[in-house]
Amino acid sequence: MKLYTRTGDGGQTGLYGTDRVSKTHPRVEAYGTVDELNSLLGLARAYNARSHAPQADIETDLEYLQNALFDLGADLATRQGSPYANNIARLDEGDATYLESVIDRYQESVEPLRHFIHPSGTPVGASLHLARSVARRAERDVLRLLDTEAANPQTHIYLNRLSDLLFVMARAVNARAGLSEEAWKVKPRRPRAETEGPSGASS
Repeated sequence: MKLYTRTGDGGQTGLYGTDRVSKTHPRVEAYGTVDELNSLLGLARAYNARSHAPQADIETDLEYLQNALFDLGADLATRQGSPYANNIARLDEGDATYLESVIDRYQESVEPLRHFIHPSGTPVGASLHLARSVARRAERDVLRLLDTEAANPQTHIYLNRLSDLLFVMARAVNARAGLSEEAWKVKPRRPRAETEGPSGASS
C-alpha cells in the first residue's frame, strides 16, 4: 500500500467510518493535537532512554500514556452513534481515576509547590513540560469540538488530568537529577550589561 493516497488533496479527510470533513474541522483539530502530544511523549521517552540513568517508572508510564492517547485519538475520530463505535475503546471515568493515582505517586516524591516555576530542567523534564502545555491545548481543542457537536466528555477530563500528571512527572524527573526549580520573578529587573561606556551605554 502506498503511503500517499491523494484523497486529502482537496482539503478533506476521513473520520473513522464514511464521514469526510474539512481538515480544519474541530474534530480533526482535536485529534491532531492529541497526535502531536503523543509525539512529544515519544521524544521524552527517547531522552530518557539516552540519559545516563534511564528511569524505569518514567518509561513504563509514558509507554502506557502513548497507548492511551491512541485510544483517545480513535475516540475523537469516531462520531457518537457511528456504526464503527464498537470497534474502539472509548475513555471512561476509570481512565481519569487511574491518572489521579499516578499523579499521587509522583506527588509523593516532590516538594510542595509554593510558587510558579519555569518549565525547564533536564531534556526529559523540559520535554515533559512542553508536553504538558500541548495537553492543555488538546483539552481546549476538545472543548471547542464539544461546542459544535457531540463527543465523549471524558476525553477532555482525561486531558485535564494528563496535563497535571505530565507537570508532576517533569518535577519528579528534575528533582531526581538534583536540579532546583526556578521561581517566577514578577517583573524582574533587567540584567546589567557586563561593560558600560563612559556615558553609561553598553560598549
